[in-house]
Amino acid sequence: MQEQLETWRSLLKTIISDPQERQRLAEELGIKSITLSRWANNESDPRPQNLRHLLTALPQQREQMLELIREETGFEEFTNAGFDDSSIDIPSAFYIRVFSARSSTVESMRFWSISNLILQQAISQLDPDRLGIALNVVRCMIPSPSDQKVHSLRESVGFGTHPWSGDLEQKAMFLGAESLCGYVATICRPASNQNVDDKQNLIPAHKVEHEKSASVHPILFAGRIAGCLLVSSTQYNYFLPHSRLTLIENYANLLALAFEPEEFFEPQDIELRVMPNQEEQKKRFADFRQRVANTMIDGSRNKRPVNNVQAERIVWQQLEEELLHQATLSS
Repeated sequence: MQEQLETWRSLLKTIISDPQERQRLAEELGIKSITLSRWANNESDPRPQNLRHLLTALPQQREQMLELIREETGFEEFTNAGFDDSSIDIPSAFYIRVFSARSSTVESMRFWSISNLILQQAISQLDPDRLGIALNVVRCMIPSPSDQKVHSLRESVGFGTHPWSGDLEQKAMFLGAESLCGYVATICRPASNQNVDDKQNLIPAHKVEHEKSASVHPILFAGRIAGCLLVSSTQYNYFLPHSRLTLIENYANLLALAFEPEEFFEPQDIELRVMPNQEEQKKRFADFRQRVANTMIDGSRNKRPVNNVQAERIVWQQLEEELLHQATLSS
């Protein structure tokens, strides 16, 4: 057996001799199973990014395989300097673009414009190999005048790579105490779920289609919170590298520039409730555009005109109230 496992390829060949394990690895790495066989048979070389994912997907054999890789001269630079991607950082020139957008964009378009700019850049760094990632800016809902407490969050601007669509704004949902975002907003600290399918995981999860792992970082300013940056991946354990979490934190900090000061709330004002599931929410969203149009028409008739942005905010608040009421009746 010792002779059989002289190289990392030999070890991989032993591992994938189990068809179920071969299929699992292929799914986690987002590749075809035949590609694993080619790696094991020395017919092709994996890119460093894929090799890092392979190590992550094999926690029990990771140390043994990493040692075997170190013995292979071709991967020496990868194992010594490249494993944790610690050199990855937001380009300094990009900060200038964000600052410029902040100073030149009109207030009504500032949130969308800056969030869009930042998420597009973040995708290119967080998913360079297009394995499948989704990023969402999740905002605290403006409290009602009656109690001044934040009871839910709402997915707002969002972008993804395949299998998610490029623009996720049309699939935006309300999130509450049942979600990972709700957990992070409540404690004002980042959190990750490396396997959202693990039912024994005590960290809350609001699983969406294709999602295997998720990481959330709060968007903070002077101790107050405006929402979260939600990052979902098609890969299990995608957020194990510390450098990747640091990069998410940096982008979340940059996203604070998309918000106005009054959109940040004190931690004691965050009192999230459980929101209905996605299917129930979709039923409510079906006539969203019509409700926005009606709100603008009503405002004009009552000589209190509102623009599209203001009308959307009013309708979102109405929907939140309806969903919270529905959740109360179901509990």
